[in-house]
Amino acid sequence: MAHSFYISVLASCFILLAASAARAQNETGPAGPMTPDRMEELIERIDENFENIGSGWTFTVEDIQVQLIYDLNADRMRLITPVDQAANLDQEALQRLMQANFDSALDARYAIGRGVVWSTFIHPLGALEDEEFLSAIGQTVNLAVTYGSTYSSGALVFGGGDSQERMLRELIDELLRKGLPI
Repeated sequence: MAHSFYISVLASCFILLAASAARAQNETGPAGPMTPDRMEELIERIDENFENIGSGWTFTVEDIQVQLIYDLNADRMRLITPVDQAANLDQEALQRLMQANFDSALDARYAIGRGVVWSTFIHPLGALEDEEFLSAIGQTVNLAVTYGSTYSSGALVFGGGDSQERMLRELIDELLRKGLPI
């Protein structure tokens, strides 16, 4: 019984990955591949007081400071926001972070670097579309806000995991409303 469950989960994951890869190869967003100018335009719609930091920006969403860093040569971008000191994590809290990364963090993730627990989203620039970018910001902020409680990005919860928490879709919908043209 458990064997067929795992095969079903793996098959579903494979189908989703294949569909996602096909979509990425066959279409670009209405504005084409994501560029620094496009990211800045979308960020300004969210926070007109954003700050340029060279190869990225800092901006605020729901009183949470977010930093975006990009590298054109590597075709990558990264959204990050600090949520706690890594030294504050005990074994139980670390396990909870890993469970969330499996089922309720979704596209955003918890990570540890430089002694800090971060909420982060990492993605290739060329394949990133406006809606996905705005959703990524919302998911990253939601992970920071829900750290210590539901550990949810707010998008949805993968049914095969340990987290069955309430979704926080409102922030993502608000960012999409602000960032996308009507």
